[in-house]
Amino acid sequence: MATKIRLARMGAKKKPYYRMVVADSQSPRDGRFIEIVGTYDPNKEPAAVSWKQEVLKKWLAVGAQPTATVKNLIRSSGVLKG
Repeated sequence: MATKIRLARMGAKKKPYYRMVVADSQSPRDGRFIEIVGTYDPNKEPAAVSWKQEVLKKWLAVGAQPTATVKNLIRSSGVLKG
């Protein structure tokens, strides 16, 4: 089972709010997930990003692959270097 760290869309129409979740790579975007590792709210100025750093580092250590968007968010928040 390959795991991904990706965004799951929440919120109302035209007001998106995202959860960063660890999920099986074959499950749907808003479907079943294993664990929530953070949130992302693009509606705030500046965009609000919060992480459970210990949980995120644990999943990265065991091989979960972040999507491109999540990788950019992780780098901008300073949790992941490089």
